[in-house]
Amino acid sequence: MSSKLRQLVLFGSAALAACSTARGQGAPHGVRNVVLVHGAWADGSGWRGVQDILVRDGYKVSVVQEPETSFQDDVAATRRVLDLQNAPCILVAHSYGGAVITEAGTHSTVAGLVYVAAHMPDAGESEAEDGKRFPSDLARSAAIRNTPDGFTYLDPAEFRQYFAADVPAELARFMAASQVMNAAQSFKAVINKPAWRTKPSWMLVAGADRTINPDLERWYAKRAGSRVVEVAGASHAVYVSRPKEVAAIIEDAATHVH
Repeated sequence: MSSKLRQLVLFGSAALAACSTARGQGAPHGVRNVVLVHGAWADGSGWRGVQDILVRDGYKVSVVQEPETSFQDDVAATRRVLDLQNAPCILVAHSYGGAVITEAGTHSTVAGLVYVAAHMPDAGESEAEDGKRFPSDLARSAAIRNTPDGFTYLDPAEFRQYFAADVPAELARFMAASQVMNAAQSFKAVINKPAWRTKPSWMLVAGADRTINPDLERWYAKRAGSRVVEVAGASHAVYVSRPKEVAAIIEDAATHVH
């Protein structure tokens, strides 16, 4: 495991054992299906590096393509993929996708939840309100732009510094140019029945996240009793820039769920 990882187990539990993988050892033990959910202003292609590692290690991976037209549409898109799972799965999300899997993760196929620099609201909460607990650099900026018909996007000139600071400049430029506009009202969607209240969860904290305050990610995880891995210096786009670390926490979840 990378020396950059700092692992914490909350609520006085013993330190999380080093994540093991099944590289070169055939099929992995435990849960073998993984469903990946992207966040706002992105699409499923950002998971390519993580997907490649998981597939190589013997996992069956599905990637949800959310339309980002409404929170309800994104939850429905996620449940549609969950309906296709032939065995229990680990449901993983980045950023805004964390709110989506919090709502969709009550699905019967979901054995565990992994939040990657993601929101994790409780019942009656929205990520927009939770973000006010620990405002991010992005929230304090003017980089979020609005379209006349109610969608949001990040100013391409400021995309890299707030979203993908540790992603190569050329790739970050493409991510900015290809970003998916997200319905503004989606950020205000209120959670009904949070899946993390009844299912085990993991949180990867991006130590240099400027889109979601890392202190909010830590707060979410402490409240939920999640197992935590922190990646020092990682930007919000940690799922793109640090695929090995992200794949490791997913494989740890897949190994330890019951």
